[in-house]
Amino acid sequence: MSILELPAPPADYRLPYGPDALHFGDLRLPVGPGPHPVAIAIHGGFWRARYDLEHLGHLCAALTGEGIATWSVEYRRIGNAGGGWPNTFLDVARAADALRDLAASHPLDLSRVIAFGHSAGGHLALWLAARHRIPPGDPLHTPDPLPLHGVLSLAGVADLRRAWELNLSSGAAKELLGGSPTDYPQRYATASPIELLPLGVRQHLVHGAEDDIVPPEISQRYHDIARASGDDVTLTALPHTGHFEPIDPHSPAWPFVLAAAQALLSAPDSASPRSAQQSARS
Repeated sequence: MSILELPAPPADYRLPYGPDALHFGDLRLPVGPGPHPVAIAIHGGFWRARYDLEHLGHLCAALTGEGIATWSVEYRRIGNAGGGWPNTFLDVARAADALRDLAASHPLDLSRVIAFGHSAGGHLALWLAARHRIPPGDPLHTPDPLPLHGVLSLAGVADLRRAWELNLSSGAAKELLGGSPTDYPQRYATASPIELLPLGVRQHLVHGAEDDIVPPEISQRYHDIARASGDDVTLTALPHTGHFEPIDPHSPAWPFVLAAAQALLSAPDSASPRSAQQSARS
């Protein structure tokens, strides 16, 4: 049975972060008193309403079993009332910043917070790390964003302009932003992580070499441009791996995903301008 069809282990808490019915997240806490490092988890599905956070629960539970608290967030998506630009972005931003309130009642270490996401969620995770680059007055600007220790993109759609050019998922990027890059150049400029580089935070990209849903070229190009901008970025290319294996803790991709998350959380606070690229051996 596919990871998309298996019921995930239940969360410890399902908590609201705002007034909408879709403003909630699943919090999972490791055993022990903490405070625990935290991974903000953002599910994929090309930003569309028919995909929700449930399938990412397997990976969240696995990370929590390794000592990392996970905050898996739901958000308004294309097809939901209010979904799409700008509210899909603002919801994810609000959910991330809600960790400050959650830490008042749960043992969370806000000095060690990373964001990770899969596919469209990988895009949103990178975007969270880029929020400080969005100028005041832009609809996607949020003041005082929660600082991130790093970001992990799993088969992420890191370049919305390229996603539009490739017509990924029958025009998902155009649906998300309401039009093409020609129609809304400023929306693409502040919604697409590749256009907000350098992020100034460590990034790790994991992408299956045989991914036929989000082409590996997107992560490769993002890596190259991020590296040239001075960011500390690692790309792990997984051979014989498709789109969904990186979120399946029973797949051969799991050790690479876990190692990436642990490395981001254990790295020193200050980002450096170095970069690394690695390929997993078959």
